[in-house]
Amino acid sequence: MRHGKRVALANKEVLVAAGELVMVAAERSRAELLPVDSEHNGVHQCLRGAERRHEVRRLILTASGGPFRTTPKEALARVTPAQALNHPTWNMGRRITINSATLMNKGFEVIEACRLFGFRPDQVEVVIHPQSTVHAMVEFQDGSVIAQLSVTDMKMPIQYALYYPERKICPDSRQLDWKTVRQLDFEPPDREKFPALSLAYRALERGGSAGCTLNAADEVAVAAFLEGRISFPAMARVAAETLEDVPLRRPETIDDVLEIDRLSRERARQILRHHEVEAGMVSR
Repeated sequence: MRHGKRVALANKEVLVAAGELVMVAAERSRAELLPVDSEHNGVHQCLRGAERRHEVRRLILTASGGPFRTTPKEALARVTPAQALNHPTWNMGRRITINSATLMNKGFEVIEACRLFGFRPDQVEVVIHPQSTVHAMVEFQDGSVIAQLSVTDMKMPIQYALYYPERKICPDSRQLDWKTVRQLDFEPPDREKFPALSLAYRALERGGSAGCTLNAADEVAVAAFLEGRISFPAMARVAAETLEDVPLRRPETIDDVLEIDRLSRERARQILRHHEVEAGMVSR
């Protein structure tokens, strides 16, 4: 970014942990940062030609709701890693699939959207959309909404970022079959059942190193869940306690970010040990 190069960013953790530094570098060098994440890629497409940004009321990111969208809250303590890895619409890596199930991934996407597009947290909303056909929407002040729709295939956003500002035809790209698109459902997320989403908004409001701490704690918690050391709901509790315990700082360099990441993981592991004891996973 400092060298003014165009970057196609597929790693949201960069902006969650060090977004302020990255965006300052982009502004100074006038580098282009093109999002590959499907939701932000969708927002980017919806905002093309929207020079009057003050006319935008809010950004809307969609979430599938994951495998536990209809699971009762009291049953979440008994779900297994195998069940959490069974995503209904996307085929992704293990950590991002677990984060999709907890809605932490969507929370990270809210942080990423604020960094990328310069909107306030209260201007970025999340809605549950089980079909995963609509990836993002932009609502304008007059009530008009522009939505980006496509199949659940990452080839399209990758292709968009690589060829931008042109739109190229990829020989093996998939198209929406409008004969089968029968229904598009939307509902608000259940923040009580999935508190990770609110944690991301809290980190955004705190600013500074909060995003870095939340990301580090989440990585520690997800690894522990996948190893069967803590329950599904305990992941959000570990992240929340770490976010509260680690002092807020204003990183000025990447080395600062790496140090905050190290300290946050260290504290998350201490908190994790406490939850393992509570769950009877280790002896006192």
